[in-house]
Amino acid sequence: MTNRLDVLEDWAAGLVGQLEPESRNKLARSIGQDLRRSQQQRIIAQQNPDGSKYAPHKNPNLRRKKGRVKLKLKMFEKLRLARLFRFQGNENAISVGFAGRVARIASVHQHGSKDRAAKDAPVVKYRKREILGFTDSDLTVIRKHLINYISPTNL
Repeated sequence: MTNRLDVLEDWAAGLVGQLEPESRNKLARSIGQDLRRSQQQRIIAQQNPDGSKYAPHKNPNLRRKKGRVKLKLKMFEKLRLARLFRFQGNENAISVGFAGRVARIASVHQHGSKDRAAKDAPVVKYRKREILGFTDSDLTVIRKHLINYISPTNL
């Protein structure tokens, strides 16, 4: 995937370099919005960028009280909210990611690291769940944005 992203970057660098900074900024913002939207849809679908499902919770009923209604909990339900899931775009770069404490939590899951669920909790190894990543359709969307923006009707 990184090889295809590098090829796209090399292809787009010459085209985008010819645009004015204001136009590049506008293009970056529109691409960033679409990327965030596609990442949010993937989080809702509980899928890694390669299309596989997230690794399941180890035991979701581990500490529940008896007699309660069991709820099917989806992971990262709040991470997809716009106030936590941010994008930035300027004439030089586009970034899509998380802000604040949520960024650390997302990073632990993204890389499958060890962390504590609470201050005095034991250290736990989390399974790898790729929250952010490029899919083939994301690369196609970026390519289409570039082509549409650079077409003679927009110049």
